[in-house]
Amino acid sequence: MTDAPLGYEAARAELEQVVGRLESGGATLEESLALWERGEELAGICRGWLDGAQARLDAARPDDD
Repeated sequence: MTDAPLGYEAARAELEQVVGRLESGGATLEESLALWERGEELAGICRGWLDGAQARLDAARPDDD
């Protein structure tokens, strides 16, 4: 079964949870590394959504030529 891609809001909410867990401490080195990697993945998902939204806005603007 394939997981559906995360939407921006879901990815951002999970990223906030990951950051909170990292900031609270108490995780082992291995857990911290896994959290960091997941955070990087989630940040990339968010960046993709934001870049896509920016591209749509740019495409909707009339050219100033």
